Amino acid sequence: MTDTTDPEELLTSLIRLLTVEKRAADVYAGPPQADGVGRVFGGQVLAQALQAAQASVTDGKRAHSLHAYFLRGGREGAPIEYRIARDFDGRSFANRRVVASQEDEHGMPVPILNLTASFQRPEEGLEHNDAPMPDVPHPDDLRPDMEQRRALVEAWGDRLGESQRRLMLRPRPIEMRTCDALHWMSREPRPPRAHTWFRVCAPITGADDTPELHRAIITYASDYTLLGTSALPHGLSWMRGELVGASLDHAIWFHRDARADEWLLYATDAPWSGGGRGFNRGRIFNQAGELVASVAQEGMMRKRLARP
Repeated sequence: MTDTTDPEELLTSLIRLLTVEKRAADVYAGPPQADGVGRVFGGQVLAQALQAAQASVTDGKRAHSLHAYFLRGGREGAPIEYRIARDFDGRSFANRRVVASQEDEHGMPVPILNLTASFQRPEEGLEHNDAPMPDVPHPDDLRPDMEQRRALVEAWGDRLGESQRRLMLRPRPIEMRTCDALHWMSREPRPPRAHTWFRVCAPITGADDTPELHRAIITYASDYTLLGTSALPHGLSWMRGELVGASLDHAIWFHRDARADEWLLYATDAPWSGGGRGFNRGRIFNQAGELVASVAQEGMMRKRLARP
């Protein structure tokens, strides 16, 4: 994203980021984030890989699940190549495998993510929903996360390095409002549960307004706040430099269509951590209380050792 605060420009930048370019048969390229520094955000690679898979399914089937493994951290500034394998095309379902690669310092392509996505033709079926939406405040009654970030950066003062300050204050295309204290908001250990409303920062209209783009943006946003849930019982944070971590895998099940430009509630919990890893689950609800997606992720989580 560029360092603009205009919502329309942030949305345009996000759509551009998640638009993959066809380079050859079943080969796509994902653009780098403008002004990106360091390691590529995992949600970006997930969403671009899904977009590449979606571009290869043209008979009306829609993604209902994806399962991915992060193999290496991608680096900002370089495009990412996505190669598709068409493992199955049936009447009701289809399956795609995607390998995301980036060139290393020697110019050789190196895989950074493997993703498998399954697609289904829309149909009617038996329905039940035994996942009641948590009773949480409405997003209009909550402070935007960016306001809380600015307040914390001011409170922490010189204890934050310049890169940490930039990361905290960087304008984001996903607007978030948190009902609880996330890992970067408090040092107090607390139960591993969090509830955050999110939506893209401006309405999606015109030719961009497709179910595929909304799924890609939800996929992008699903990598926010999730791994941090397993840090809550320990009172530690990546933002304060107390932890070292990285996503190891990521799975999403899309239960129904949802709009990424309307408020969605991300309810996360982490039933276990140990062995240098944390396991996290997420449920995404629309404002009608309907479960629209489920998420699971395990991540590497280690306490940063003090330098001698």
